[in-house]
Amino acid sequence: MNKLTIKDINCAGKKVLVRVDYNVPLDERQRITDDTRIVASLPTVRKILEDGGRAILCSHLGRPKGKVVPEMSLRPVAEHLADLLDRPVKFAADCVGDEPTQKAADLKDGQCLLLENLRFHKEETDNDTEFAKQLASLAELYVNDAFGTAHRAHASTEGVTKYFDKAVAGFLIEKELKYLGQALADPKRPFTAVLGGAKISGKIDVINSLFDKVENLLIGGGMAFTFFKAMGKEIGQSLLDEEKLELAGEILEKAKGKKANFHLPVDCVVAAEIKEQAEVRIVGIDEIPNDMKGLDIGPRTLLKYSEILHQSKTIVWNGPMGVFEVDKFSLGTVGLAGQLAKATDNGAVSIIGGGDSAAAAIKAGVRDRISHISTGGGASLEFLEGKTLPGIAALTDASVKV
Repeated sequence: MNKLTIKDINCAGKKVLVRVDYNVPLDERQRITDDTRIVASLPTVRKILEDGGRAILCSHLGRPKGKVVPEMSLRPVAEHLADLLDRPVKFAADCVGDEPTQKAADLKDGQCLLLENLRFHKEETDNDTEFAKQLASLAELYVNDAFGTAHRAHASTEGVTKYFDKAVAGFLIEKELKYLGQALADPKRPFTAVLGGAKISGKIDVINSLFDKVENLLIGGGMAFTFFKAMGKEIGQSLLDEEKLELAGEILEKAKGKKANFHLPVDCVVAAEIKEQAEVRIVGIDEIPNDMKGLDIGPRTLLKYSEILHQSKTIVWNGPMGVFEVDKFSLGTVGLAGQLAKATDNGAVSIIGGGDSAAAAIKAGVRDRISHISTGGGASLEFLEGKTLPGIAALTDASVKV
């Protein structure tokens, strides 16, 4: 996907509509608890402002489903962004209509405006033509830097591009395409994929896609137990994706004829309940008690997976190895993040996709030692599956003259 980027356009004196991903977590007092996505947008926003452009930023936050939900307002983000940019950020209490139109028109060179939550209008997710046209009317140039929504054909990601001569990628999307694209097109080998998370359903397509691309597939998290059940093993009270049992069996059968080595945990941490004070045991996969559930990979699995990581040159990781939010069940996930960082230190290219895996890297204190942490969990998965991402496909091809 060779697309024009923000480096290919002149922003001076121009109003630039920028689709960013400011879908950040807020606490009960409307304070941002993780600003990773905001920080990731700064290079693009700064480039526009320093060029003498006028940045008009738009984003969604949460799932208000077409209604105004005050708790999902982007106003706190405008205040935080102003601190990060060290300059004022104007705020419009809507994303279309008279107020944003006037505020966009009043912008001066080097000024920034953030629009209210796009998804307060259901027309955004409906990819409504008139809504997209209204958004586009605010600016003369369009930049998409929201990789986290690139797999959605929404008004602000796909529909709006029809009303601009050039629609270009921001620095963040450029970086995402560089790392994820290279991982698929020309990876350093051995290539290892680590897949975790609760359910197998969200990972089926990517598993099937990666079978012919990687040397190793390492499976962890709750979805591993659906595979074990498909193998006829007793899994106690562990998470089971019952509707996908047959499919899990098919994947196991398919794995026998593929070049990729398909690895499942050999031991796990079990407990009767998901609580910090719960009594835990480490057992082999064939020894899970009937009244307990597997909640993390065990130390032998971590050692086995670590050895594979250290033999790898490209590593993609999506999904935790257990219920890492609870410290007692976090050792597998956090430990794997640490080993991924060591592998990166030794020359491997490492890519993390998905919010939980990124949170694990932060919890392990190794975020800065990972080659690339994707800001789009669903988008990165679909990219790895080989699917076309509408928000990327809609951007102008690099072959078009500027």
